[in-house]
Amino acid sequence: MIKLLHGADFHLDSPFDALPEEKAAQRRQEQRELLDRLADLANAEQVDAVLLSGDLLDSNKSYYETGEALMAAFEKIKTPVFIAPGNHDYYHRYSPWAVLNLPEHVHVFKSTQPEAVELPDKGVVIWGAAFVSAASPGLLAEFPPIEDRSKIHVMALHGQLGAEGAYNPYNHITEHQIAATGLHYLALGHHHSYPGLMQSGDTYYTYSGAPEGRGFDEMGPKGVLLVEVDQHKTTTRFIELGSRQYHKLQADLTDKLDVLAAVTAALPQGTERDIYRIALTGEYDGKLELDALTKALADRFFYLEIRDHTRIRRDIWTQAEEDTLRGLFLRKMRSRYEAGDETEREKIVLAVRYALAAIDQGEQWRV
Repeated sequence: MIKLLHGADFHLDSPFDALPEEKAAQRRQEQRELLDRLADLANAEQVDAVLLSGDLLDSNKSYYETGEALMAAFEKIKTPVFIAPGNHDYYHRYSPWAVLNLPEHVHVFKSTQPEAVELPDKGVVIWGAAFVSAASPGLLAEFPPIEDRSKIHVMALHGQLGAEGAYNPYNHITEHQIAATGLHYLALGHHHSYPGLMQSGDTYYTYSGAPEGRGFDEMGPKGVLLVEVDQHKTTTRFIELGSRQYHKLQADLTDKLDVLAAVTAALPQGTERDIYRIALTGEYDGKLELDALTKALADRFFYLEIRDHTRIRRDIWTQAEEDTLRGLFLRKMRSRYEAGDETEREKIVLAVRYALAAIDQGEQWRV
């Protein structure tokens, strides 16, 4: 049996465009700190090898500090490290993987042709291949099927799992191709969530997911995998590595007079380290001062977004029967609302809010 540490999709030096620049810079530094935790985990678990399946970097340009952090982490790891560059950090002669003076126990796969590196004292063969541009043909199409499985064969690879006959530009991989390899374990990168261990033929495979979320499409715990492989079975254990998480939350304002109190009541404990997007929902006709609300709650989060998804009360249309300017306006808008699709209705609701605010208070409704 061998023990592996499988990670991918660190996307170091991500821009974090949705955050203010000061917090974006902090997040990039926290990404670098992932490398030190990765090294500590590899040493503590005494793994036989570390497989890094691509997109460690967000692009082929990186900060000097990131190169220093990579070198320090790799020097710290006491076991062989294998890197299979992906579509974001693809290998070429001027890429960081070619320029950095990596330690001898760090092996970067440099070609689309599958390459094997044997660790004789471990009884394992490590395979890998690399993206050499931002798009890649199917790399497993060139994989020589393994017939002698007396040694354990594993592979680090970046790519997109897909259906037979389909196509994508990110190393299209099919279950049939995986089964045909004869590998014991295929360590994949590209998807940013861990889907659980899968099997095709005699080959086990999975994505480790990203070790740190970078947006609201990457919510929840993120980390790496500890993988144990023998001749007949593979097991994985997810280890959380990320320092912050992204969360979405709803706060219903129906029948609420105090918006701040309603939102505060909806908050869980322990939000200070994380990034939240709060959607205000329900039926609400009052003014929503989103900037003031965000400022009032900001110190309870690393970063906070608040979005208005409320709708006007359904009984607002009862005022359409009034013989007033308000009534005339509402009758016209109700007719359009009832005939419109969902997108059109959202626009009409906003128009009603603006107009009623102007009629009642002589000013525009701020949303």
